[in-house]
Amino acid sequence: MNTKLSETSNFLKKKMAGRTPQVGIVLGSGLGDFAEKIEDRLEITYEEIPHFHETTIKGHTGKLIIGKIAGAEVAVFQGRYHFYEGHPIDEVVLPVRVLAHLGIKQLILTNASGGINSSYVPGDLVCITDHINLTGVNPLIGTNNEQLGVRFPDMSEAYNHKLNSLLFESAKEMNINLKAGVYAGLLGPSYETPAEIKMLGILGADLVGMSTVLESIAANHAGLQVCGISCITNLAAGISKEKLNHDDVKDVANMAMSHFTSLLELAVSKICKN
Repeated sequence: MNTKLSETSNFLKKKMAGRTPQVGIVLGSGLGDFAEKIEDRLEITYEEIPHFHETTIKGHTGKLIIGKIAGAEVAVFQGRYHFYEGHPIDEVVLPVRVLAHLGIKQLILTNASGGINSSYVPGDLVCITDHINLTGVNPLIGTNNEQLGVRFPDMSEAYNHKLNSLLFESAKEMNINLKAGVYAGLLGPSYETPAEIKMLGILGADLVGMSTVLESIAANHAGLQVCGISCITNLAAGISKEKLNHDDVKDVANMAMSHFTSLLELAVSKICKN
């Protein structure tokens, strides 16, 4: 892992030519259009980056974009690859670890998710306040790499309270009804059954998806402050009679893009000033 991190980081540092991003962002399914807002941009495809993989899921472009949002220097992953695609877990969280290696201290994770909470409707944006890892895996399994983080990282504030406050402050200024909720991360790629959704609701989950939790664990292990924004793209199985379809996920995410972009732009600006 240290060799991979060094090789990847050195490659990116040469490409960046002295640029120093302050905030890292991972864009989930259907949310990649936010990257079009980035100015003074440097684009690098995942295929160019050592030890990265091309993305295979619709709505995940597969580019790292270095540039400026609201005057702040950012590193934005336009799309992610997932454990269910067959990649080793260390490689799934490599992009997050690379950000830490580059000196970034704050990370914004975004995703498309299914709504379990009865107050959610498709198109809602939700601040992730906590998560439940039901993937059955953990990126920290195995001998601990002390260069990355401690053996037993604290996860009592997996989603940083200060960053969450800045998200809500930004939403209020933009007149966006940002909701809050606990995210359940499952392995996928099949959608959940109605019985599984009922179970998740009993466990305390408000929304569900197939990403984010492994990245959050790796980021906290590396000492990053993390916050998360989910776009509710559908009601989870059994809550609605509609069949679940990934194309619908992308369509709803695109409909929410204006609010999502405005919120993220202002939040990045506030995070960099604090």
